[in-house]
Amino acid sequence: MPRGSDSFNDVLAFVHVVREGSFTRAAALLGVSPSALSHAVKGLEARLGVQLLTRTTRRIATTEAGDRLYTHVAPRFEQIDAEVAAVVAMGDKPAGTIRITAAEHAVNSVLWPKLSPVLHQHPDIHVEISVDYALSDIVAQRFDAGVRLGDQVARDMIAVRISADQRMAVVASPAYFATRPRPATPADLARHNCINLRLPTHGGLLQWDFEKQGRQLNCRVAGQWVFNGSTPIVRAALAGYGLAFVPEDMVLEHVAAGQLVRVLDDWCQPYPGYYLYYPNRLEPSLPLSVIVEALRHREPPRTRPAARKR
Repeated sequence: MPRGSDSFNDVLAFVHVVREGSFTRAAALLGVSPSALSHAVKGLEARLGVQLLTRTTRRIATTEAGDRLYTHVAPRFEQIDAEVAAVVAMGDKPAGTIRITAAEHAVNSVLWPKLSPVLHQHPDIHVEISVDYALSDIVAQRFDAGVRLGDQVARDMIAVRISADQRMAVVASPAYFATRPRPATPADLARHNCINLRLPTHGGLLQWDFEKQGRQLNCRVAGQWVFNGSTPIVRAALAGYGLAFVPEDMVLEHVAAGQLVRVLDDWCQPYPGYYLYYPNRLEPSLPLSVIVEALRHREPPRTRPAARKR
């Protein structure tokens, strides 16, 4: 195969076609015509002496040789793009768009309060947040970073702790308990109206997990309402529709105000907090570095007890 800029450009064209799944979309991205892109890929196939793509009227697919070439070459182009972006970002001001995927609670309790003041200081940084509960593949879906609980982060990622440990709370309104006994153990939940959270990962409902003195219980509960977000669950609990199982920071003010009653508190043990994670093969860009430092969890300084008067 002859070496040179033409071969490099043809391989790049092939990578974009496979990544976009379409000559038309890849051509629009590269600013060329679909016919020119098709000619480039055919020229590459001719020089290599193998077919890389199978084409039909509806879709394109890689052959075995095409899949091998894409698997080994595409990450190198991504690394080149990342390094070029890092060099560009070494200018006077961090600039660019950072895409983050996170669950609703992490967005409301960590990302928003920590990032909102920082973005005032860096007007050229743009943050796009996608709210979901699925364990998304941030590389395949082109996110710069993701936020998940500590025990859900893949080992091949760089993980930065961005929150303290979390804790769940089981709550209901005083009106709800006016006609029902409060549950003493998780087993009592079977006799209660519970408000469920549906997860998109497998389409199932969130299981209510409890632990006390080393004893673990995993409960499947039922009730009138099912939501795919925690905020409406709290709203339904305030309206007296049943028991909610949500992160405790979402309901502490309601409990303090007497609007909600907390139960099974001794069964709700702490669990690992949130981590920001991103691929370890790439050096973070300047805007991502700003985001990481803004979100990084820092333990509050411990105060020394006052000295006793003699």
